Amino acid sequence: MTTLAQRKRQLVATELTEAALQLLALRGFDAVTVDEIATTAGVSKRTFFRYFASKEDVVVQFLAGMGADMRAGLVARPAGERPSEALLHTVSVPLAACEDHADRALPVVRLILRTPALHARLLEHQARWREELTEELGTRLGRDPATDLTPRLAAGMALTAFEAVLQRWSEGEGAEDPGALIAEAFALLAPALDATTAE
Repeated sequence: MTTLAQRKRQLVATELTEAALQLLALRGFDAVTVDEIATTAGVSKRTFFRYFASKEDVVVQFLAGMGADMRAGLVARPAGERPSEALLHTVSVPLAACEDHADRALPVVRLILRTPALHARLLEHQARWREELTEELGTRLGRDPATDLTPRLAAGMALTAFEAVLQRWSEGEGAEDPGALIAEAFALLAPALDATTAE
């Protein structure tokens, strides 16, 4: 059961995250200070640093949430499902969340993709996501990633499609549907994913 203190802490963290992401997306990563983020969220600078080590860490937490959603999405898929279908649903989870909150998510996605330091952090996270999805795929397929390239290749293809869709969505002023774009990508990938993962 969540305590009052835990709920309060989560509320402050959410307020800080929202304030930071919107300010950073609006004005650019380098133009915003921690003081401005704290003021916008209605807290002190000291409070900010109790939750985040830097303004970059706010964005990193956003990325960490995407990865957690993907892994949980893959774990929840039916055991006998084709790999292409399971992975399509896996990467669709954070894309659907972005689409549902496009007014907030699109500026943040643009910020990440257009700021070299943040894009580097995205790539770091994607490497971690690939390892997590590889491990889960290995379990699902009964293949050891240490001796079989299939789970790692499949996870890599899915994440490449995910980033390609984010890039296209951010460049297109959000007019395109991320769900339709990822379905289009997987229509191309599905034969390879399902062929390489067949027994």
